[in-house]
Amino acid sequence: MTVISRRSALALPLLLPGPGVGIARAQDAWPSRPVVLVVPWAAGGSNDLVARLLAPHLAEKFGQNFVVENRSGGGGAVGMGGVVRARPDGHTLLVSSASNHVFNQFVITDQGYDPRQALDGICMLNDVPNALAVSNASGITDVPSLVAKALREPGMGFASSGVGSSNHLAGELFRLLTKTDLTHVPYRGGGPGTADLISGNIPIAFLNLPTLLPPAEDGRFKIIGVGSAERVSIRPGIPTIAEQGVPGYSVRSWTGLFAPHGMNRDVVEKLSAGCREALALPTVKRRLDELASVAIWSSPAETDAFIRAEFDKWGPIVRAAGVKRE
Repeated sequence: MTVISRRSALALPLLLPGPGVGIARAQDAWPSRPVVLVVPWAAGGSNDLVARLLAPHLAEKFGQNFVVENRSGGGGAVGMGGVVRARPDGHTLLVSSASNHVFNQFVITDQGYDPRQALDGICMLNDVPNALAVSNASGITDVPSLVAKALREPGMGFASSGVGSSNHLAGELFRLLTKTDLTHVPYRGGGPGTADLISGNIPIAFLNLPTLLPPAEDGRFKIIGVGSAERVSIRPGIPTIAEQGVPGYSVRSWTGLFAPHGMNRDVVEKLSAGCREALALPTVKRRLDELASVAIWSSPAETDAFIRAEFDKWGPIVRAAGVKRE
C-alpha cells in the first residue's frame, strides 16, 4: 500500500519577516502514518470483529494502514483510557461498545473522565442484539413462563458476560420491569456462561445473540426472546421480550467509532463518511448478517446525541436496580 507522504515545509524567505508577520507552515496531511483502531477488549469479540472487518476498507480509501490493537483490561477501561489521553490528531481511535462506553461508567470505579466530554463521536457501526436463553432443564418455554417460574422461585440466577456488561444490565432491566427476584451471576465472557447454560448449572442467560445462536440451533438450550425493540431480520421467528408481556423492554449492545475530544472536524467527517461507505458494501453487510449483527451508521452529531441519550436512560435504571460500583 502506498503511504501518503508528508508535505514538505515551505522554505523560509531570504529576509526574515518583521514583527507581527507570521511564517506559513504546511500541515501534515491526514493520515500521515498508520491509524490505530483501539479495541478495549480481547480479540474475537464483536467489537474486534467489526474493527477488523472495516480496517481494510478504510485503509484502501485513505491510503494508509488501519491497525487494530486490542488493549483489554478493566472492563474496557484500559483501552478506553488510553484513547482519552491520546493526541487528537486522528491517528488513535476507539472502537467502543455499550458496555465500556456507558454501562461501566455506572458500575465500575470512577475512571476520572466523562466519555460524553472526553470522546467525540465519529459514527455508530453496528447493533448486536442481546437475547434471553433458558436451559433445557429449566422447563421454561417463553417469557411468560419464565416470569411465572421466577415469581414462584425467587432468587433464580441469570448469567451474563460480566459486571457492567450490556448483558448484565439487560438482566437488571428485565428484573425491574417484571418485578421478579433474579440473582446476577457474572461470568468471564459469554463462553463460560453458555457452557453452564448447556449443562443446566444456570437456568437463564442474557448474552449476545451471536454467542447463543450456534448451540441453540443445535438444540442445546432455547432462545426465548431478543432484547431489541423489533425482531431481528436474520431470525424473525424469535419474538422480542417486549412483545411477550414486558412493554418498554429494549437493550442495545452496539459498537461505535470515537476519537479523543478536539480532533479536526474535517477528519471526523471524512472518517464517518468512509465508515458509511464500508458498511454499505455487500461483502461487509453479508458478514454482519452472518454475525447476527445490523449496521447502524449515524453522523457524528447523531452519535454524540445517542450517547447522551444512553446515559440518560441507563443512569436511573442502574440506580433503581441497586447495582453498586466495584
